[in-house]
Amino acid sequence: MRGAAMGGRVTRVFRNFNLENRASREVGKEKPTAAPRHPTARPGLLPNDPEIQEEIRRKDNKLLGLLKEIYVDSRDAPVQVKVEDGSIPSKQKEHRLTKLGHLNDLDIQSIPKGKISVVEALTLLSNHKVSPHIWTAEKIATEYSLDLKEVTSLLEFFIPFTVEVFPPKKKKALSFS
Repeated sequence: MRGAAMGGRVTRVFRNFNLENRASREVGKEKPTAAPRHPTARPGLLPNDPEIQEEIRRKDNKLLGLLKEIYVDSRDAPVQVKVEDGSIPSKQKEHRLTKLGHLNDLDIQSIPKGKISVVEALTLLSNHKVSPHIWTAEKIATEYSLDLKEVTSLLEFFIPFTVEVFPPKKKKALSFS
C-alpha cells in the first residue's frame, strides 16, 4: 500500500516540475497570424459597395482570350429518350379526373393516368369483393385508366379489411357476495 502512495507523489512531482516556467514560456510565444482574407470578405464592405461592383464588371482579357480559343462542335443527332411504346415522353403527363370520395374539397381532383388515389384503391377493392362478376379486372382497368396486368396483381395480392363481430359466448356470470 505504501508503494502505491509513493508512486502517486513521484508522478505529481514530475507533472508539476517547472510548471510556472513552462506556462510563462507558452504564454510568451508569438501567436500565429491569420491567413489573409479575400478582398470581398473584408469587414465593412457590402455587396453593393462600388469597389466590389466594379470588380464584378471588370473583364479579364486573359480569360476572355482563353475562352475564345475553345470551340465545341457536335455532329451527332440529339438524343431522344423513348418509352417502351415508342413515343417520346413529355413533361406534361396526361391526367384524368378522380372518382371523388366523400371528402370533396380535400380529395385529389386529378391524377396521372396509370395511377390511382388511396380512396379509389379502397373503393375498387371493396367493389370487386362485393360483386366480382360485375367489377372484373378488365372493367376496373378501363374505368380507372390502369394497366390490366397491374389491376390483376392488385386484386390478387391486396384484400380490403373486413370487420367481423363475433357473438359473445354465454358464460356464467360470477357473483361476489
